[in-house]
Amino acid sequence: MSSQESMQNFEIDQVEMYVADLEAAASGWMDKYGFSVASTDRSADHRSVTLRQGPIALVLTEPTSDRHPAATYLQTHGDGVADIALRTSDVAAAFEAAVRAGAQPILEPGERAEGVITATVGGFGDVVHTLIQRDTVESPEAFRGRGGIDLLAIDHFAVCLNAGDLGPTVDYYERALGFKQIFEEHIVVGAQAMNSTVVQSASGEVTLTLIEPDKTADPGQIDDFIKEHHGAGVQHIAFTSADAVRAVKELSARGVEFLKTPDTYYDLLGERIQLETHSLDDLRETKLLADEDHGGQLFQIFTASTHPRKTIFFEIIERQGAGTFGSSNIKALYEAVELERTGQSKLGPARR
Repeated sequence: MSSQESMQNFEIDQVEMYVADLEAAASGWMDKYGFSVASTDRSADHRSVTLRQGPIALVLTEPTSDRHPAATYLQTHGDGVADIALRTSDVAAAFEAAVRAGAQPILEPGERAEGVITATVGGFGDVVHTLIQRDTVESPEAFRGRGGIDLLAIDHFAVCLNAGDLGPTVDYYERALGFKQIFEEHIVVGAQAMNSTVVQSASGEVTLTLIEPDKTADPGQIDDFIKEHHGAGVQHIAFTSADAVRAVKELSARGVEFLKTPDTYYDLLGERIQLETHSLDDLRETKLLADEDHGGQLFQIFTASTHPRKTIFFEIIERQGAGTFGSSNIKALYEAVELERTGQSKLGPARR
């Protein structure tokens, strides 16, 4: 297979998060989000558990020795995403093409387990991409979400970058990994502002929303993330759901806390969008945000961060035909997180 074809079929294989307390982290994902244990791993310098729900695989890794890279990562960033692994049909070809185009080689291609070939290249900040080639891929049906949550896939990752790094990072993903730009926006919220570019793999299966603060404006949440995280990193992971209303009700019952949207938002929503699948009362009750584009509608909500540094949170998103990232979506995220960051009790109507 050619190197171009190997990049065109990139999919998300798994996401590895480094954690300081493996039992607590795993219990949170299982008890609150309905994940199940797929496998465990232990060596002289770490222990890991792989959690699954449908096609979503989360690998939680705790270092047991300073020799493991997770030890340095945790000291610098705290718990967070360390590796967004990309599945491909030809690791060697993809690795060679990426390195030839300027990707930082971290680990040369090799068979790490029976029927599994991997290699690793640099990504952004301290986040890397392990390229994975598997002889067999387990059926998602083996790991259905517990309690009717049924998260379907990872929709996108939101990535906070240092000011000035957005352009070079976009260029890197286009040049080294064959991604393409699908959306860009300059967002102004009050005295704050940010720049955002969405890049997507040629397959359409891997999406990164890259964000940098606008240094000509007042500091805001992106600046806070960079400061507390000590550099670039994943701000949130968005999970798709076939029914966001049902998912949010179930997740809330399990103890997941979401950012609050004021009632005034819903007072105006009916004037802006003619809802097709969920009622205004359902959205008001669950605090889901709604938006639409030329393809249809989408519904989304963001969890309150439970990270000690408030540097990572999660999103539930339901797409009913909508396939783009409109400015109202990004602005709604920015304003919702800004409410939590500043501790305000009220957020005015979302400015669309």
